[in-house]
Amino acid sequence: MLVRDAMSTVVLTIGPTHTLRQAAALMAARRIGAAVVHDPDAGGIGILTERDILNSVGLGQNPDIERAHDHTTNDVVFAAPAWTLEEAARAMAHGGFRHLIVLDHEEPVGIVSVRDIIRCWAPARQHVPA
Repeated sequence: MLVRDAMSTVVLTIGPTHTLRQAAALMAARRIGAAVVHDPDAGGIGILTERDILNSVGLGQNPDIERAHDHTTNDVVFAAPAWTLEEAARAMAHGGFRHLIVLDHEEPVGIVSVRDIIRCWAPARQHVPA
């Protein structure tokens, strides 16, 4: 199975000056765990994850003041839609992260997460009568 078959095509793109609270609210509304941060001044495309927000709040930082650009990972590993899920899982395991931005012709077209891969690899839940 390929990344294009597993990825979420709901891609939230935010700017570097969004507050962490704004980012969290947008991510929660879409039920997603990561946002693409488009920041031309910092090299283009980065990623902000729920873990980045959690780490900031855990440090006592104010999510109404903290900006996405200060918590964004800019050294991003990107996936291609034609990658196998094994390649994506290997990249995630090697890098220690749970999300990959999927690029097609330099444009974000999706995000694939560990959860997406598990859904594809694990059998569908069976209804077990009580």
